Amino acid sequence: MKMQDFGKVGVLLGGRSAERDVSLKSGNAVLAALLRQGVDAHAFDPAEHDMATLAEQKFDRVIIALHGRFGEDGTIQGALDWLEIPYTGSGVMASALAMDKWRTKLLWQSAGIPTPEYALLDADTDFDAVVARLGLPIFVKPAREGSSIGMSKVTAANELRAAWEKAAQFDSLVLAEKFVAGGEYTCAILAGKALPMIGLVPKVAFYDFEAKYLRDDTEYRVPCGLPAELELAIQKLAVQAFDVLGCRGWARLDVMIDADGRPYFLEANTSPGMTDHSLVPMAARAAGMTFDELVLAILEQARVG
Repeated sequence: MKMQDFGKVGVLLGGRSAERDVSLKSGNAVLAALLRQGVDAHAFDPAEHDMATLAEQKFDRVIIALHGRFGEDGTIQGALDWLEIPYTGSGVMASALAMDKWRTKLLWQSAGIPTPEYALLDADTDFDAVVARLGLPIFVKPAREGSSIGMSKVTAANELRAAWEKAAQFDSLVLAEKFVAGGEYTCAILAGKALPMIGLVPKVAFYDFEAKYLRDDTEYRVPCGLPAELELAIQKLAVQAFDVLGCRGWARLDVMIDADGRPYFLEANTSPGMTDHSLVPMAARAAGMTFDELVLAILEQARVG
């Protein structure tokens, strides 16, 4: 598309989720890329302006750089559908499903997509029984947050309740997930095709918020280091996992691979980060795309419904 064909473009950034600060970084990077390419782009923060103001802007399309609740969970997508403004990424249903790690697991399990064994936690949970069933370590996380917010790695049985209490500060739905010993990888999907996978080697206990956004010693392996046949097989499975959720446009899927080369999908991110530490731009670069080309490719796929 020619730059003028995009019309007036809104970049939705910030928002009011726990990932607001990351979203501001993503959105400003996306906005800068669009302006460099001559697109008539404007920032719009839903936390500072209501939907009536969004309608008044008369955007021809918007690129969603919001992360977490109210931006990645189908909420803003529903408003944009009602306003008939084309937007990037998945629609209402797929966004809501992917944001909910529990319901994502239910769909993946029904479709034969491998995902770690889990349990739901609440105040009445028999925590010792969960440890007995899942073993240690256990990852505990809010089911509907991103960026590893509220997440803990439990290595002793007496830590599980405290980990649940921490996660429950962010979400009433808390997930305990069986630990998969092995390598941590991510696979980005763009326009229905998998980009080169990235291997993640954090210098902390796991790839948490600090490792993702604050530290400079996290190692990113591109190429990912897997045998070519195994990487191709996991990429195909990632596209299937993307399709099972009904996703469109782009997304990033996180996966663990055990010592026997068996993959276990953890979650799908339908509005991935676009910061200087983010993984989708790295994967696109490995595929020969610049950051600006990636942003334009995402924007081209904007649609309603």
